[in-house]
Amino acid sequence: MLTIKFGGTSVGDGIRIANVAKIVASLREERGAPAVVVSAMAGVTDRLVEAATTAAAGDGERFRSIADALWAQHQAAARACLPESLQEGILGEIRRQVDLLSSLCQSVHVLGECTPRAMDLVSGLGERMSVRLVAGALAGLGVPAEPVEACDLIITNGRFGAAEPLWEETRRRSRERLLPLLDRGVVPVITGFIAATPEGIPTTLGRGGSDYSAAIIGSCLDSEEIWIWTDVNGVLTADPRLVSNARTLPELSYIEAAELSYFGAKVLHPKTILPAIERRIPVRIKNTFQPEHPGTLIVAEARPSRHVVKAITAIRDLSLVTVEGRGMIGVPGVAAKVFGAVAREGVNVLMISQSSSEQNICFVIPREATDRAVQALRGELAYELSRRDIERIDALAPVAIVAVVGAGMRGTPGIAAKTFAALARGGINIIAIAQGSSEYNISFCVDQDRMAEAVSLIHDEFDLGSPNGAP
Repeated sequence: MLTIKFGGTSVGDGIRIANVAKIVASLREERGAPAVVVSAMAGVTDRLVEAATTAAAGDGERFRSIADALWAQHQAAARACLPESLQEGILGEIRRQVDLLSSLCQSVHVLGECTPRAMDLVSGLGERMSVRLVAGALAGLGVPAEPVEACDLIITNGRFGAAEPLWEETRRRSRERLLPLLDRGVVPVITGFIAATPEGIPTTLGRGGSDYSAAIIGSCLDSEEIWIWTDVNGVLTADPRLVSNARTLPELSYIEAAELSYFGAKVLHPKTILPAIERRIPVRIKNTFQPEHPGTLIVAEARPSRHVVKAITAIRDLSLVTVEGRGMIGVPGVAAKVFGAVAREGVNVLMISQSSSEQNICFVIPREATDRAVQALRGELAYELSRRDIERIDALAPVAIVAVVGAGMRGTPGIAAKTFAALARGGINIIAIAQGSSEYNISFCVDQDRMAEAVSLIHDEFDLGSPNGAP
C-alpha cells in the first residue's frame, strides 16, 4: 500500500485536480487504494495568513475580499474537475469553510490580535477545501473516495505553528480510521498540514508540513513507499535555475536527502525523512505533470555510485555574524553565552565555524534576523566588550551558504581540495567553512553575488551533469 501526497502546485486549479484524480485512479488499479494526502491549492495558505494578519492589524475589509477571492477560486476549480451532479453538495461544504474564515477573521479584527492558536485554525482551512475537490474528482471517475480531516488522525502537542505528533495515539487513530477504508478499496483523501491536540484543538505542523503529514500517515500505516508528488522530476544535482545541466538523481540515501533539504533543496520538507527513517520506508519524489518519469527514490542506503558527491545546494539571503576577541582564548562559556543569546531571540543558526585559536566564532543566520541577533549579543556580552576581551561583534550581508553533499564523501580524500580548487580558479573567496565529522557534506559561505557561479563551478568540477561522469 502506498501513501501519496500532492502539493499546492499539483492541485493548483481544477484542471490540475482532475489530473491528480487520474493519477490516483491509475495507481489504485495497479497497486490498490492508496492513502492520499493533499495540500491547499497553490497560494491559498498565504492568503489565509494574510486575511488573519490584516484583520488583527485593524483592516476590516481585506479579509472579506480574500474570502470572496478564495470562494471564486474554489468555485472555478469545482466546475473544472467535478461532474455537475456533485458540484452543489461539495461547493456547499466549501462555502461553509469560507464562511468560517470570515467569522474567524471578524473575531480577530474585533480583538485586534491573532493568537498562534487562532492562526493555526485559519491557516488550515485551505486543506479542508482542497480535499473535498480531490475526493469529488475521484468520485467523478468512479473511484470511491472519502475526504478525511487529519485532526481526527494526527494528534500533537500544543505547540501551535510547529506541532509535533504524539506517536502512539496518532498511530492508533490513523489505523482505526484509514485501514477499513483502504481494505474496501476506498481512497481516503486526507488534509495535509493540519492536526489537533488530544482535546481536539486544531494545530499545524509548520509551513510545508504536508510532506510531514504524508510521512506520518505512511509510517503509521506501514506503507510500502511514500510518494511525494511535486512539480519537478525528483531531486536534482543542483537548482536548474543556477545550473543548466542539472539532472535528476535516481537514488539518494536518507542522510543525503536530509542534508540537501536542510541546506536549501526545496523538494522536501526537512522533517519528511524522519518518520520514514524510523520505519525504513522508501520515499519517492515524482512529478505530477510528468507522471511517467521515475523520479528520485530515497532509501536507507543508496546503491554505490561513481559520484561520491551527489548534489550541490545553496541558501541565499543570509548574514554571517562574527564574535571576535583575544580575550576569548581558553575562556570557557563564551560559546554558550553567544548561542544562548541568539536562541532566546528565536534565531535559527544554519552554520557555525570557529578558529582553532578560539579567537573568533562566526555563524550564519537568516538576513532578516541580523539586527535582533547582534543587539542581543551586545547585550549579553556587554561585560566582555567593556573589558576588551571581545573586540567586535559584527555582521556581513548578504551572503550565501553553498553545500556539497554525498554519502560517498565519507573517508574519500581530495573532495575538499577539488571543491576549493574549483572556486579558486573562479576567483571566488570563501568567507567561512564548516564540515561535520560525519563528512556527508562540506558547507561554506560566499558572497551572495557569487553564489550561482560557485554552485555551477563545483557542479562542473565533479561532472554531476553526466550520469557516468568522473567521481
